[in-house]
Amino acid sequence: MSAPVASPSEPGHPFAGDPVFDLHVGGKMAVSATVGVDTKEQLSLAYTPGVARVCEAIAADPSMTQHYTWVPNTVAVVTDGTAVLGLGDIGPAAAMPVMEGKAVLFKDFGGVDGVPICLATTDVEEIIETVVRLAPSFGGINLEDISAPRCFEIEDRLKELLDIPVFHDDQHGTAVVVLAALENALRLTGRTHADTRVVVSGAGAAGVAVTKILLEAGISDLVVVDRTGVVTSQRGDLTPVKKALAELTADRTGRTGTLADVMVGADVFIGVSGGTVDEAVVATMAPEAIIFGLANPTPEVLPDVAHKYARVVATGRSDFPNQINNVLAFPGIFRGAFDVHATAITEGMKLAAATALADLVGDELSEDLVIPSPFDPRVGPAVASAVAAAARADGVARR
Repeated sequence: MSAPVASPSEPGHPFAGDPVFDLHVGGKMAVSATVGVDTKEQLSLAYTPGVARVCEAIAADPSMTQHYTWVPNTVAVVTDGTAVLGLGDIGPAAAMPVMEGKAVLFKDFGGVDGVPICLATTDVEEIIETVVRLAPSFGGINLEDISAPRCFEIEDRLKELLDIPVFHDDQHGTAVVVLAALENALRLTGRTHADTRVVVSGAGAAGVAVTKILLEAGISDLVVVDRTGVVTSQRGDLTPVKKALAELTADRTGRTGTLADVMVGADVFIGVSGGTVDEAVVATMAPEAIIFGLANPTPEVLPDVAHKYARVVATGRSDFPNQINNVLAFPGIFRGAFDVHATAITEGMKLAAATALADLVGDELSEDLVIPSPFDPRVGPAVASAVAAAARADGVARR
């Protein structure tokens, strides 16, 4: 058993004075009450005996939870700690700072209450069962940092079992923001969906979702590349998820080979895999290319290299222009879903979120501004409004 570590406030603590650790002392969030219990009368209303009347009303009509509890504005931020940031499988305890951070972003950018939940299991069935049992306490489920391919089955099964929004942000938050930025990049470079050729590097959670939303948006000349090469049904090593992806992409375009093979003449590169693309390969892309190198902290194509060959460059980093940041999407998506008591988050709602984000750039569109800043106060409300309208149009709104 290791010796106890000194408190952060005590001399000799290994991280004393480090601003990152100082910010995290005691965690980044707390529960605060919305009512006072300073008097006997207030206590009798907030708790016993008054609370019993509310409990009885909910027992008689469970929909009353939507009015008399915090449930409809609360999302569970659920992880098993297997794919945390770029750190990989670091376990549930080490994942907590990220889940706390996610909950803080939900509150600050969407007015949504988030509760971080780190599960001590990586078993698919146990995760599903646990979330289903927790679901009555929440208005939505945000799955986070769960490794592929398990994340696909977990999300799909939870969507079938629950009548509240279930959203794997590593997939769909990334996809929404990528599509928004790409729509503006295409507009800037004079391209259309029909004449744009896209290469997606990475067939994990983000790569699969990005590919699917681009197909939904009307981009058809698209291939996905993993460590082995182009994801095509001709390969015998594909998971069911990759096989389905191949049928939607390379099998239709007929493109095969390596990343270098399909990058020749490509209009768009979207990296969601890590690794590095050689400059010689980048140089073979079409003129005025679009390069989104989204791996953190090191993009697949470093901006100084990308700018030699591309007109529009985006990364996942905040120290370069055009940051593809999921915080642009998930707070507003849940805010909009909660505002109409949606039973699910549909493809139409995701597309609407992407369109709303792209439209915010407006006449300010330039090579260094194809996506709005996360700190633009219009972002959350615009996404929420578009998502709520799409939920009604798709028939998943309950009000």
